Amino acid sequence: MSNVQPLTEGEPLAGGSTGSRKSTPQATLTVSEVMTTRVQTCSSRDTLERAARIMWERDCGVVPILDEDGRVVSMVTDRDACMATYTQGKPLWKIPVTVAASRKLYVLHPNDSIETAFELMQRHRVRRLPVVDGAGQLLGIVSLADLVRSWGVHGEPARAADSVAATLATEFATAREKSDPAGTCAGALL
Repeated sequence: MSNVQPLTEGEPLAGGSTGSRKSTPQATLTVSEVMTTRVQTCSSRDTLERAARIMWERDCGVVPILDEDGRVVSMVTDRDACMATYTQGKPLWKIPVTVAASRKLYVLHPNDSIETAFELMQRHRVRRLPVVDGAGQLLGIVSLADLVRSWGVHGEPARAADSVAATLATEFATAREKSDPAGTCAGALL
């Protein structure tokens, strides 16, 4: 289980960002303006069966995990659930959600710019980030799709395309290195 501490305004986010908005004219949108707020969660005591059920019923690929105090401590993805089931040879209801969940948690604050969100996603090779308040309580989730839609709606489709391409290229390169270090299946992921 992750040992995420409650965050305070201005405190550095995981990954080194302070969460401050950039001073460029394009930095007009914040993550609070584009995030999804109706988010279903799991308790740190739940199994992967509950997380998988939430993903199926809500048509989502990630579920935040909360501790007993309601703070976000981790995230579990559909891929995490599949890989844990495969590698452990156990059914979903026998695997604690914390076993499959990510060990590192990167978060955003509501006033972070969407540029900050893109940068954090690219740097840490994730496509979804929880948005938390100063006490680490979940406010919503921002996905790569949310960010693309926001730039598309605000007349910057080329910028959105460039950011998504950079984020996915980083993610694919990492996946290729892990699955095929010798480079024998280089085109399989693209």
